[in-house]
Amino acid sequence: MSQRRGSASMNMATVIISLLCLLVLAQSANAATYTVGGPGGWTYNTDTWPNGKKFRAGDVLIFNYDSTTHNVVAVDKSGHNSCKATGGAKVFSSGKDQIRLARGQNYFICSIPGHCQSGMKVSIIAV
Repeated sequence: MSQRRGSASMNMATVIISLLCLLVLAQSANAATYTVGGPGGWTYNTDTWPNGKKFRAGDVLIFNYDSTTHNVVAVDKSGHNSCKATGGAKVFSSGKDQIRLARGQNYFICSIPGHCQSGMKVSIIAV
């Protein structure tokens, strides 16, 4: 009889783990993908690109750019406003970066001197 209880407990654990996996997959399947800057990609004057768009946590931003002249840096509000990356900021430099949005405010800049000041920055709220 104790073997049956152990077997039933094991089956219940398997069912629960399977359901959790399906939940994670369902959330990923609902994520949208956005190319920052549209067809022109990550370039100057993209600071207004998010206007009118609704973003959700888990959505993916694709930053397409020339990696020899630009980058993408995930910064905080202060870094976004000052156009300065702080120590420890995550720097992306592949030219085809894919970044998943976290819930809340997300800030990105190009840290090449003068680029952020020319509008190469975005602020996105993900709900």
